[in-house]
Amino acid sequence: MATTTTTPGTGARVQVQKFGTFLSNMVMPNIGAFIAWGLITALFIDVGWLTKAGLGTSNDSWVAEIGGWGDYAGGGIVGPMITYLLPVLVGYTGGRMVYDTRGGVVGAIATMGVITGTDIPMFMGAMIMGPLGAWSMKRIDALWDGRIRPGFEMLVNNFAAGIWGGVLATFGFFVMSPIVTWISDQLGKGVDFLVENDLLPLTSVIIEPAKVLFLNNAINHGVLTPLGTAEAVETGKSVLFLLEANPGPGLGLLLAYSVFGRGMAKASAPGAAIIQFFGGIHEIYFPYVLMKPKLILAMIAGGMTGVFINVLFDVGLRAPAAPGSIFAVYAVAASGSYLGVTLSVVGAATMTFLVAALLLKTDRAAAEDDLVAATASMESMKGRQSIASSVLTGDAAGRIRSIVFACDAGMGSSAMGASVLRRKIHGAGFTDVTVVNQAIANLTDEPDLVVTHQDLTERAVQKSPSAIHVSVDSFMASPRYDEIVELVARGNGAGSAAAGADSGADSGADSGAGAGSGGAPEPAGGLVLSEDAIVLSGRASTRDEAITEAGELLVEVGAVEPSYVESMHEREESVSTHMGNGLAIPHGTNEAKAAIRRTAISFVRYPEGVDWNGKRAEFVVAIAGAGDDHLALLSRIAEIFVDAAQVERLRAAASPAEVLDVLEGVAA
Repeated sequence: MATTTTTPGTGARVQVQKFGTFLSNMVMPNIGAFIAWGLITALFIDVGWLTKAGLGTSNDSWVAEIGGWGDYAGGGIVGPMITYLLPVLVGYTGGRMVYDTRGGVVGAIATMGVITGTDIPMFMGAMIMGPLGAWSMKRIDALWDGRIRPGFEMLVNNFAAGIWGGVLATFGFFVMSPIVTWISDQLGKGVDFLVENDLLPLTSVIIEPAKVLFLNNAINHGVLTPLGTAEAVETGKSVLFLLEANPGPGLGLLLAYSVFGRGMAKASAPGAAIIQFFGGIHEIYFPYVLMKPKLILAMIAGGMTGVFINVLFDVGLRAPAAPGSIFAVYAVAASGSYLGVTLSVVGAATMTFLVAALLLKTDRAAAEDDLVAATASMESMKGRQSIASSVLTGDAAGRIRSIVFACDAGMGSSAMGASVLRRKIHGAGFTDVTVVNQAIANLTDEPDLVVTHQDLTERAVQKSPSAIHVSVDSFMASPRYDEIVELVARGNGAGSAAAGADSGADSGADSGAGAGSGGAPEPAGGLVLSEDAIVLSGRASTRDEAITEAGELLVEVGAVEPSYVESMHEREESVSTHMGNGLAIPHGTNEAKAAIRRTAISFVRYPEGVDWNGKRAEFVVAIAGAGDDHLALLSRIAEIFVDAAQVERLRAAASPAEVLDVLEGVAA
């Protein structure tokens, strides 16, 4: 059975998943800062181990000046970090996710307003104001995009960001701070109610099923982390950090499968337990629950047991534990909490083991557990394949000899992606692994691994059901490439540059698919790229306008019929041609090749960038490929755009001749 990444749905659950992922993406890059704050707190506050060092102790004049939080906040490093550094980092990250660095800066300014308007750690406010500031700045910039006099761009952009940032900071101070403070108070009262009435263990009824359905990010990073941080400020620790991160329930489940499971599930459970408990990758046990949904009862029982013990012993962590490894939990455990934390992990694992063992032993199902199907279901819910979960299905153990990049037409996006991945695979020493590109229509069931844009994966699975399928949303800079290299390393063993690779198989075309290995050929009738097809400051302000502008350049140089431009728009509606690294390569459909007179490309630079399906495109390279002679030049373009120095040369080019000089063989 293929290991696949399916296209996410559009239901309510998927929308909550996306929201949770967005929150997680604001917090997770800054977990190191949270851990640093937790460790500094453990060492230097008044009840810490190195109090006399003075880094966390009070400074009365500073406290009086800012109206701080008493002795805990202090004039040392602890108070300013939790008050300013951590929320600003979260706000900046959220803004940058929406509108690159400019959005991050405006988001950070807006976050400062909501921070200074309250006396509690304003993480929730940062998660609102950071993205809101970036989004609104992006909309404002669009109002005068292309209308600024040359030479005044930097002046307008800087003043616009400063003025709007100031407006947002004021809005955050007077409007958002009271609102977010009220929301935080109500949530805090809800948690206090559960604690005071000894009902906190009941949260496991929500948290454990949410984890398996990948809804936990919305709860963990949207509610538990902000509230837990606020509680840690006041008391030095918070049990809320342990509600989701406790590795005990997952360990107990996997141990039960190790003893009472069957087939592949039993064989893989011990390895999965090591990854989950020590590596903190909780997702690895999710398929075991999805395989037998009734086991969610065991997870809830274990989670409730762990929370009950934590409350009984009054333990907590000083900061979030991420990932949920036992090492991470101990690293941020509050002094005096180690015994209780240990007992909660052991108790949770034991309770889960006992309940799961009972359910597994009494299971009358005759068929062997379909762990592969459960893993595919889990990855479908998550929206992507996980290299860690490949351990469950055995995919990582198989040798990978052939990788195919597949796209709709097999002549643009896939050729560039194949070129980038080929360099990574061969650079790691696996020169015997072939990496080619194909149109999805030409796929067979022979490749070991197929890479597609996430919108095309389902079609690729139908063509190559036995392959491992990996989905990407960026062909130039996808983090999945490193995961693929890791997967090859696991299946193929140590790489060898002397593996006897067949260079023809690696770079040649198969069914009109592979990229050539030589320089770009010169087609009859004109240059592939001429100065007449280069624009250094494009006029377009939208994706569709940019496609038209780049396509019309191909028409003007006589490379394509006007109808080809329409096919470029048709192709874009099918799958985005944004490659990553600021590059988009719009091109026509496979059916539109009859409108191509000769191979050619056009180059349009947009210094301020164009919104391309939510991503920024600074360089638009339109492609018209007659036959397969354009594939080598696509490989060359890929090499240029993964080289930061070459991209900077294109960004600084002052004339079409300088662009031609950078692109070298592409223009031949």
